[in-house]
Amino acid sequence: MPTLERVVRPRRNRISIEVPREFGQYTFKIVMIPIVKEEKPKYDFSDLVGKLKWNGDAVKEQRRLRDEW
Repeated sequence: MPTLERVVRPRRNRISIEVPREFGQYTFKIVMIPIVKEEKPKYDFSDLVGKLKWNGDAVKEQRRLRDEW
């Protein structure tokens, strides 16, 4: 048996669903499951924000660290 899943938003407390022709011979059971968006708390990165002051040559330091491997 074919199935169809749609996410719809009610307008004025009504939902309209267009049924494809291949579903025309069936009787349907409609189950409404509300989708609740759980908002994740946004992390505050302000304590990690900053700027590094680098006095050396970044490329030389990167090569030195890579050569340690």
